[in-house]
This record gives sequence, structure tokens and C-alpha cells, in this order.
Amino acid sequence: MSIATVNPATGETLKTYQAMGEEEIERRLQLAEATFRTYRTTSFAERARMLERAADLLDEDRDEIARTMTAEMGKPVTQARAEAAKCAKAMRWYAEHAEELLADEEPAAADVSDSGGSRALVRYRPLGPVLAVMPWNFPLWQVVRFAAPALMAGNVGLLKHASNVPGTALYLEDLFHRAGFAEGCFQTLLIGSGAVDDILRDDRVKAATLTGSEPAGRAVASTAGEMIKKTVLELGGSDPFVVMPSADVRRAAEVAVTARVQNNGQSCIAAKRFIVHTDVYDAFTERFVAGMRALKMGDPTQEDTEVGPLASERGRADLEELVDDARRGGAEVLCGGERPAWPGWYYPPTVLAGVTREMRVHREEAFGPVATLYRAADLDEAVL
Repeated sequence: MSIATVNPATGETLKTYQAMGEEEIERRLQLAEATFRTYRTTSFAERARMLERAADLLDEDRDEIARTMTAEMGKPVTQARAEAAKCAKAMRWYAEHAEELLADEEPAAADVSDSGGSRALVRYRPLGPVLAVMPWNFPLWQVVRFAAPALMAGNVGLLKHASNVPGTALYLEDLFHRAGFAEGCFQTLLIGSGAVDDILRDDRVKAATLTGSEPAGRAVASTAGEMIKKTVLELGGSDPFVVMPSADVRRAAEVAVTARVQNNGQSCIAAKRFIVHTDVYDAFTERFVAGMRALKMGDPTQEDTEVGPLASERGRADLEELVDDARRGGAEVLCGGERPAWPGWYYPPTVLAGVTREMRVHREEAFGPVATLYRAADLDEAVL
């Protein structure tokens, strides 16, 4: 099979990669296992030196990798550069603090005596190769926040990245190699989703982490549970943003716009449901809608673009279905709601009012710049 990079701003195929076959996957699993045996014995100082070097290289590469992310998944280039800077900062933080965080712990004497023992010691040890199944929406950050602590703990990483960001995935592998990590410390697997289960079942893989959809999380959790492997999952969400009369309504509306549309609205932890006290509902709505309308949507490579295209054609279609369902159910579209005429997978910042529990957009995550407004009589109603 092949893995293609398609520019969401134009629909143009930029590059096609050949997926790794069974022999290459096996070679990389063997390498990960062999590398772990020696890497686990390295000191925190050695690991920190390499991770700090990776941070320095990432700072040097910031503009280049930002352009890659923007081309692959449509993130405005200014936000892509900020993501790269955040990743370098995180690498330095883990390089500085990992030894302290993973130091041996000796519980208090009272805790030990209560359990009938004479002495207790908590000692942290690396597990081995860790499989990371990562999403496209923050293609650098989602990986670094796993890789930096995992490498500092003495583990080695295997990355199965989203199929629409292979360039970013391969860059990460190269980055860690250039920083001095052995080849098997961090490897990218260019594979389809169907190959994940077999790799997770492999005895050489000791743990897994996934950020993605609920169905993907269920699949990984099921296999990891069956194989008794440690797993960390971060799945979807539809986070509330509650505005009460005590709030600075002007400031609340400004923050709400950013909270909804950052990363083109494609964030699991973004605010999506805006629940507003009836006393300030009209004032907030007026400012919020004005702020959403004022956002500049367009070419994500331009410095002044605030909203770029969605990452995929399927993602835009899913978002349109949610908005159309709400419209048919009686919701009012206060702004947006119609795709623009130009090429690319764009969808405008959209605000829906009058949303009810029967509508799909109330029950399902809107992964794009679509906000739903609700009126609440008091705090109790807002949190129900």
C-alpha cells in the first residue's frame, strides 16, 4: 500500500510514500528490542544531553518543520511554528526534571509499619519498546509529549503516526537520530491502521499510548487488556465553556473565539459547547459571533491567516453533516454554515444557537470551527 500526503488547502497530492512491509517492520522491532538492552543502562545525564540537542535542532528547524506540518494538515503556519517551539521547550523540561521525577522513593516509616513491613522502596525502571499511535492534529506535539518522557525514562519508541502526516513522522525519527540517539531509540513505522494490532500483540512491545478517536481507543484498549500491557489513551471530547454574570463578557468572548478555532477547531480539548447565563447571553453572543465572523480564513501559509482548511475532505463532510442535521432540527445558524467556493477543504467559523439534546451536534464531537450556544438560567442548569 502507499501513503499519500495531500495538501488540504488545494487537494493536491504532494508526495506518495511506500508503506513498510512485514520484513521492514520485523527489522525495526528487532532493532528496538536490541537497542533497549543497552539504552536502558545509559545515565540520565547522557539522555538529557541528547534530548537537549534535539531541542536545539528543533529550534533550528522550526520554520522548515512548520511548513511541513502546514502542507500536510493545514495548520496556519504561525501556529505550526508555535507548536515546534512548545515541543523544544517540553524536551528541555524533561531533560532537566526527569532524574528528579524518577528518583527512588522511600515511603514514610509509618506507612511501612502499617503494612507489616520493615522497609519499602519504590524504584522506577524502564519498560522497553513503547508503541505510540498518534493523530494528525498536533503532529509534532502529540509525539514529543510521549517521546521526551519515554526516552528520558530509558524506554525506546515506535511511532505509528496518522497516515496524512508521514513527512512530519519521518522528520521526528531523523531529529532524534541527529541528536545522538541510537537508531533504535525512536523509529517511525509507515504503516496503515490495520497493522497496529499485530504490533501491539508482539511480545517485544511492552506498552502503548494512543491519542485519537473513541473507536481507535477501544481497539487498542481491547488488545492491550487482552495482552496485559500498560496503556495510556486520550480520546475525543466536547468540552463546555460556561459564562456566568460575574464574568468579563468582552474578555470571555475573546477567549471563547480562540478556544474554539485554534488549530482550525480540530482539538480534542477545545471548547465546543458554550453555555451562557441568560443575564449575559445576548451580550456574549453578540461579541462571540462578531469575533468568529472577523477571523481571516484562507491560505495557511500566509502569516495573517487565522483559520486554514480542515485536514481532510472526510472531516469537512462530517462537520457539514452535523451542521445540516442541526439546521433541519431547528437550530439557528448565526454565522458560517456554508463551505466557501474556492478549492481546498475549508469550512468557516460557525455558531449554532437553539441546539437541543436531540441534535447530533449536541451528542457528537464537532471536530472543526463549529460552536454551539446554550442558554442557562443558573449555574446548576449550566453544569447539568
